[in-house]
Amino acid sequence: MPMLHKMTFGLALLAGLGLAAATPAIAQQVEPNREGLASAALVSGDTSAAIEMLRSQLRQHPNDPAVMINLGIALAQTGSEAEARVLFENALTSRDVIELDTADGRTTNSRKLARLAINMLETGEFRPLPAVNQQLTLSEQ
Repeated sequence: MPMLHKMTFGLALLAGLGLAAATPAIAQQVEPNREGLASAALVSGDTSAAIEMLRSQLRQHPNDPAVMINLGIALAQTGSEAEARVLFENALTSRDVIELDTADGRTTNSRKLARLAINMLETGEFRPLPAVNQQLTLSEQ
């Protein structure tokens, strides 16, 4: 039977859909702290720092769905979609289910959030917008 933990899930609001950085508040077991979930790095867009912190946290908390989701988000933002998908799927099937309060006031759980992340991955919502070519060219008339 899945273990249910209560956590607050602070958001970095990716693509306006409310996915991102977890901030634990109350849990029955030792969970990563706010810095361990790379909330500040994700919010500021420092994905390299977020990935480094989250990989370290995943080694210490290999079954934590919040860490898996945040690392998946950071990796997806850098284009490592295959690795992100594995993390989202692992969070989805984790024995631990974490209840989450989102910044927009919704309550959800880690499985629903992992499903949303997989859907966003499939629709390309983590991919950066292509740069607009600002190069000026001379046209002949």
